[in-house]
Amino acid sequence: MTNIATLNKLVIIGVGLIGGSFAQALRNAGLTKHIVGVGRSQQNMQCAIELGVIDEIASDIASALHNADLVFLAMPVGQTRYIMERIAPHLHANTIVTDAGSTKQDVMAAARHYLSMQSRHHFVPGHPIAGAEQSGVKAAQPDLYLNKHVILTPLPETSTDAVARVEQLWQACGAQVSLMPADEHDQVLAATSHLPHILAFTLMNHLNSTNQPENMLRFAGSGFRDFTRIASSSPEMWRDICLANHATLLGQIDTYQEELNKLREMLKRHDGSALEKSFSQARGIRESWLKDKE
Repeated sequence: MTNIATLNKLVIIGVGLIGGSFAQALRNAGLTKHIVGVGRSQQNMQCAIELGVIDEIASDIASALHNADLVFLAMPVGQTRYIMERIAPHLHANTIVTDAGSTKQDVMAAARHYLSMQSRHHFVPGHPIAGAEQSGVKAAQPDLYLNKHVILTPLPETSTDAVARVEQLWQACGAQVSLMPADEHDQVLAATSHLPHILAFTLMNHLNSTNQPENMLRFAGSGFRDFTRIASSSPEMWRDICLANHATLLGQIDTYQEELNKLREMLKRHDGSALEKSFSQARGIRESWLKDKE
């Protein structure tokens, strides 16, 4: 990798798992001199200082963004429009802004509404495909992005230099960077991330609504634990993601429901051959996917 210029001032808005891990990774890579944190929870921000994730808690947005080289937006996507409106008047001409939102079309719409053309020239929408069910700065880890995918979805007006800069920083975190149209990103993530989270949340609620939820969960095994792990994720974050990508997600739910209906008919007909064929196909697809990831 070519030499990467060090950030004199990095601003993290939303110092949790994602923002905190980004800060730690760049600090460990020696690519940032001073990290300023912006957040809603004073307790979490104080913890970020004590853990050495950030160097300073911003007193206000204006001072935080003064002479900032890079602003990383890592708050829940539901706050994007509010934050865009707040930062817009204080962005310097060459400050790069990037984000980690799990949805991209809504983020880009907010940028077009609130940011000036100059600021949009330096705005690089992004999404690291990494995370954990824990949240908050205590969950941050400097190797979170190692060998993980990061998708960038630049606006037509985003400068190639800004994209290259953000790409270099993610690569310094150990990530593999890809570029993708925003609508394609939202389609892919609706199917592979947003829908699975909805299924995990729904299954937990389903079992809790049975006559004896205690017994149901008492005898649940490791398969159930693994399948529902992501139901421990932040409800606020996933509420915002689902609402932001609701149209695409509704389509995925409908398609998934069609697959369930097919399975229901197989069971109704006691069609063991069809069931085995369906399960074998699914296993083959998964094993091929795992092999490709090796």
